[in-house]
Amino acid sequence: MEVAGKVIIVTGAASGIGRGLCQRFAKEGAKAIIAADVNEPGAKAVADDVKGEAFACDVRKESDIISLAKFTENKYGRIDLFCSNAGIIAIGGYEVDNETWQRIWEINVLAHVFAARAVIPGMIRRGGGAFMITASAAGLLSQIGSLPYSVTKHAAVGLAENLSITYGDQGIQVFALCPQAVETEMTRQHEGGGVAGVDGLMKPEQLADAVMEALTADQFLILPHPEVKTYIQRKAADYSRWLQGMRRLQERFMMGAPLKK
Repeated sequence: MEVAGKVIIVTGAASGIGRGLCQRFAKEGAKAIIAADVNEPGAKAVADDVKGEAFACDVRKESDIISLAKFTENKYGRIDLFCSNAGIIAIGGYEVDNETWQRIWEINVLAHVFAARAVIPGMIRRGGGAFMITASAAGLLSQIGSLPYSVTKHAAVGLAENLSITYGDQGIQVFALCPQAVETEMTRQHEGGGVAGVDGLMKPEQLADAVMEALTADQFLILPHPEVKTYIQRKAADYSRWLQGMRRLQERFMMGAPLKK
C-alpha cells in the first residue's frame, strides 16, 4: 500500500516506535495521522509535530479503541491503516505475579483483538484496508529473561497470521512487525537493549524505513533486523540445536560476557 493520502491510526504513538512511524507517515504524505496513547500529553506532542490528531486511548479498554475508531471514521470517513503498536515488557519467568501477567496479556494481545474488531469490518465494507501489529522478533524466536513477553509476542504473531489468512482475500492487508532491539523507553532500561540488542540497537527512524518497504511490497513479515530471518531458518531446521544455542546465549548474557563471539 501507498501511505500518501491515507488515514492512519497509530497506538502507542507518544514515543519510540509509534512516534517514529507517525513522523515517517507524515513525511510520506499521509492525509491524516491519529496519534493515540494513554500518555495524552505525549500523544499531543507527536500530533503537533506531524500536524495530526491526538487521542487519549488506553488500549486495555475496548471501549477506548472503539471510540478511537469511531472518532476517526466520523471525521475522515475511513481508516486506511491501523497500526496496533502499544506494548510493554515484564521481566521474569513463571514467578511473575498474576496481575502483571494479566496486564501484559491485555496490552500485548487483547488490544490487537479489540482493534481488529473495531476496524476490520469497516475496512471490508469499504473495499479494503491495512492492519499492522507490532509484535517482536521474540514472537518468532524467544525473549531471554522474560517469559511473559515471549508468550504474548508469540500470540501477537499468531493473531496477525490468522487475520491475514481469514481476511486477506477480502481486501485486508495484514503486517507483523518483528524487530529486535529498538531505541525506545522499553530498551533504555537495559544497556545496549539487553539481550535483544545482540545485533545492535536500531533507531525508530531506521525501523520506519523497513516498514515503508514492507507496506509498499505488501510483505506480511517485517524484519527490520535482517539477521532474524537466518535465526528463524536455523530454528526450523533443527529445533533442539536452536534451543541449545539459546541456552548458551542466555549463559553469556547472565555472565555479562559478549553476546557474539
